[in-house]
Amino acid sequence: AEIGYLAQLTEFDRRFPIRVRDLAAMGAWQGFNPFAGLNKTTRNRVCAALEMAGILDLADQPLHTLSGGQLQRALFSRVIMQDAPLILLDEPFSAVDQYTEQHLLSIIETWRSEERAVIIVLHDLSAVLDHCTHALLLGNGRASFGTVDDILTPDRLVAQGYMSSSQASWMFRGQTNGGAH
Repeated sequence: AEIGYLAQLTEFDRRFPIRVRDLAAMGAWQGFNPFAGLNKTTRNRVCAALEMAGILDLADQPLHTLSGGQLQRALFSRVIMQDAPLILLDEPFSAVDQYTEQHLLSIIETWRSEERAVIIVLHDLSAVLDHCTHALLLGNGRASFGTVDDILTPDRLVAQGYMSSSQASWMFRGQTNGGAH
């Protein structure tokens, strides 16, 4: 696959009798015959993806038994299986605790170190400031793109109505040059 994608809300019937490993394997759909089953290489890749997502121990669990964070990790394992050079993530940290968010961020950092392009839709500006190199700021009929330091400045965020000046002062406290870090 050329593009790996994780939707913000993945709608499916969680009562459908599918296991975590089956969901992960769906990321490799282009590389196997559904009537022949998975070959050994693909099964090994599924295990590696589940391990990377931190849920190998849940491989045989039905989806309906998973917490929100566990399901998000399972969905991440499906993206891992896609092995794409371009990865699109829409609000990947919704419904997860801080520990899971940190684990998922480590996967994203791995992708970045592999020189994959990772595009993330986030509404949490502090996460963007902490983990992203570039930003596309959309709103009020305007679009601004550039480095995080150039785009996410207190002045721009206040002027474009994203936050009040007191919110911007709090978010950028301790920073000296308009938001650069």
